[in-house]
Amino acid sequence: MEIILSNVHFLRPAWLLMLLPGLALPWLWRRSQAQQRRLRGIIAPHLLPFLLVTPEDRHRWRPVHLCAAVLVVGALAAAGPTWEQDRPAFVQNRAPLIIAVDLSPSMDASDVSPTRLEAAKHTLQQLVNRRSGARTALIAYAGSAHLVLPATDDPALLDTFVQALSTDLIQRPGKNVGAVIEQAKRLLAVENTPGTLLLMTDGADAGALDSLKQSLEGSALQVLVMAVGSASGGIIRDANGQPRTDSNGRPALGTFDAAALKALAHATDAPLGSLTLSGDDLDWIEGHVRQHFQAASAEQQALQWKDAGYWLCGPLLLIAFFSIRRGWSVNWSAVLVLGLGFALTPAPAQANGWADAFFTRDQQGRWAFEHQHFPAAAALFVDPYWKGIAAYNAADFDLALATFAQLDTPQAYFYLGNIYVRRFTFDQAIAAYQRALQLQPQFPEASANLALALALQQDTDSAERNTPEVKPDAIQFDKQPGKGQSKPLLTPQASSDERWLQNLTTSPANFLRQKFRLQDQATPKDTP
Repeated sequence: MEIILSNVHFLRPAWLLMLLPGLALPWLWRRSQAQQRRLRGIIAPHLLPFLLVTPEDRHRWRPVHLCAAVLVVGALAAAGPTWEQDRPAFVQNRAPLIIAVDLSPSMDASDVSPTRLEAAKHTLQQLVNRRSGARTALIAYAGSAHLVLPATDDPALLDTFVQALSTDLIQRPGKNVGAVIEQAKRLLAVENTPGTLLLMTDGADAGALDSLKQSLEGSALQVLVMAVGSASGGIIRDANGQPRTDSNGRPALGTFDAAALKALAHATDAPLGSLTLSGDDLDWIEGHVRQHFQAASAEQQALQWKDAGYWLCGPLLLIAFFSIRRGWSVNWSAVLVLGLGFALTPAPAQANGWADAFFTRDQQGRWAFEHQHFPAAAALFVDPYWKGIAAYNAADFDLALATFAQLDTPQAYFYLGNIYVRRFTFDQAIAAYQRALQLQPQFPEASANLALALALQQDTDSAERNTPEVKPDAIQFDKQPGKGQSKPLLTPQASSDERWLQNLTTSPANFLRQKFRLQDQATPKDTP
């Protein structure tokens, strides 16, 4: 460990005031023990040295010296000595990234194999896997911008929605980057930390670039532009790999507007890169994300020096070890107070007399909730909202339904909608989500779940309509009377979000298509 003396300083220098009593204690003790000073006013000074018999003290170290050492070393440790900047390894993973993918028809051009969009999706898959544990959000855009997935650290969930992206999801034509920036700013406000927006596109609307710089003023959002495609362009192909044709019957070509991309990068003050499929583009993205987060994050500035005070814990323990000597007493009051504190700690599974005496039921429930004892937390909470949340996490949906029904808040209606969707009562779920959005219009989770409930309801109705009504000719039972035993077939209720999602009957692509269609219908065409 290299120590640069010019960097040595203290993070909490006020604790250095404890050095004064620590250094003064031995001097004050010696002064109080000086017999000559006490007898100087009684016996003549020239006779005093010959009348005093001073016994030889074999113990050079006294309790006062060890107490002074504890104060000095403890003051230095508490003051936080430091000389090295703190750059944690998880800075890159904590830097949020918002990915916006262009879904206009030109992204189906085949100048990048197999198509521009498929190449971009392959790069995003590698990027998500490399940033495992990072918070990444996904936006799809063309003539309108839509949130596909809020910031999440689940790479499997991200990859599911990335693979569902296709150019037929958004019907409104264009490349509305302004709407993407507004979506990204709202996401960044939730994260409350500097972040980066990555635009993966093959062009831009030149007439809408003037307002982009004004949209980014005062924002902690950094923009990166990654060009997808080649200057030669390519033939646009459909999902089956067949060339698409224009109105004249000729193969449709996907243009690559390099000038518009440069103008977009200039308007957003963004670095301009290109899709290489070699890994260099991933390094380019991660480098810019990390540098922006380190430069702009106020949290990083507060944590930029490592606290080395804990190195002094060893000397403190060594001093305490030498304090255990015959004839020296120990004050056990602090130990008794500490033991009493442990005795008053509430049990995770049940309340006790001590906990009820010193903690409210909601405080005990919060302790159990934070330690993931959800059934116990649901039994302890008095507050209906927290009681419902605990019951929901404990998969006790009957209790959660009865508790949330008492509240008239957007969050309560959101969880009611989730419970109704789990029970496949989509009409009630849609009504609950709509009520949540009435109370809180800016509620992205409720909007996304409303679109999901509508898609599930549509798929269910379609399946019922397409079910053939065929009556059997005859029913024959091969079980003889008195033999065998009938048992009811029980379907286990999904107890986790992951298992419930696996039971859904709609695909991510259908869900996104339905969601984007509803959002485009609710938004005027001239609104970003």
